[in-house]
Amino acid sequence: MATDTLSPPPVGADPAITLVDVVKDFGGVRGGAAVRGVNLTIAEGEFFSLLGPSGCGKTTTLRMIAGFEEPSGGQILLHGRNMVGVPANKRDINMVFQSYALFPHLSVADNVAFGLRRRRVPKSEIRDRVDRILRTVELAEKADHRPRQLSGGQQQRVALARALVNRPRALLLDEPLGALDLKLRQSMQLELKRIQREVGITFIYVTHDQAEALTMSDRIAVMNGGLIEQVASPQEVYERPATAFVAGFIGTSNLISGRLTTAGPEGGVIDLGDGQRITVPPSAAPTAGSGVQLTVRPEKITLTTGPAGDASRVRGTVSEVVYLGTSTSYTVATSTGAEMTVFQPNDGTASAVPARGDTVWLSWATAHSYPLGSTPAAPAASGAAGRAVPDSGSLTPR
Repeated sequence: MATDTLSPPPVGADPAITLVDVVKDFGGVRGGAAVRGVNLTIAEGEFFSLLGPSGCGKTTTLRMIAGFEEPSGGQILLHGRNMVGVPANKRDINMVFQSYALFPHLSVADNVAFGLRRRRVPKSEIRDRVDRILRTVELAEKADHRPRQLSGGQQQRVALARALVNRPRALLLDEPLGALDLKLRQSMQLELKRIQREVGITFIYVTHDQAEALTMSDRIAVMNGGLIEQVASPQEVYERPATAFVAGFIGTSNLISGRLTTAGPEGGVIDLGDGQRITVPPSAAPTAGSGVQLTVRPEKITLTTGPAGDASRVRGTVSEVVYLGTSTSYTVATSTGAEMTVFQPNDGTASAVPARGDTVWLSWATAHSYPLGSTPAAPAASGAAGRAVPDSGSLTPR
């Protein structure tokens, strides 16, 4: 279930931006509510990401914070002041878009100085602030260049400098790296985080790219259908997803549901017979006979030719092998009829390097069977059902 409570900022940090029961309903214009009761608290100086698939409401939420859209209900507080009804140009925030919108006839320095000149900032101060911010984004030597003489990454840094030179209390970024190629995008992720640390202001970043959010963020809000499913640190949303949607959207995950055969203070067991079982942590094992739903990340699973260890172990047949460079992805049809995905590192330490058609055992530690909440009890004959959730977030069993 999606969360509808305020997510607290880090301990000791003052809130920069607070959203209280924010709703945006476009009615018949664009198909109804795009944002449905969002609550967020974002700390001063935090790098905060809104992550989710297209149409989940993340960009609409960002545009309401910026003042480009008015909420249908709720409050948007910037440093404690309600901004609902306040025009965008009266809010002490700036926004950077995927389109750089640089002036082609102006130099880099003049592009960055444009807003300061419109505000009639003294010339000496303009020169000082432009020089300082160009050093921060490592473009001081390009000050006299025109935008067409720069790479895509450099143009993006000019757009960022132009926004930061105004010294906003917060900077909003709407998929600013989407137009860059993969290698440059990865490089710019690290640059953005470095710049954010140096300038020390609040960044709110919208993206559909899970790796991007995990790389840069202090915290992530995962959105789905206009609601927030989870707000947590990158490690928390990956290792301990709150819902099946989060488990599937953040990377790849195997979802397993079944009925507990035994349960106790030390955890529970789903007995699949023939030496196969899934061990469950105590938090997911209330009573024998209760239904559970778990997620197991592919990289937490070990492939062997025979049963291994005292924790979870399931037998299956390799149906697909895909070489990914640093790892190999195995799709395994388990004896229950479900499919699971396993990532095995290509570091030469694997005890088994199976091929399609080979019989293998999948094993993992009890702690890696992370509970997503209770489910209806599975039929007695089915034991457990597993399914790999691809990056798209689809929950359809394969």
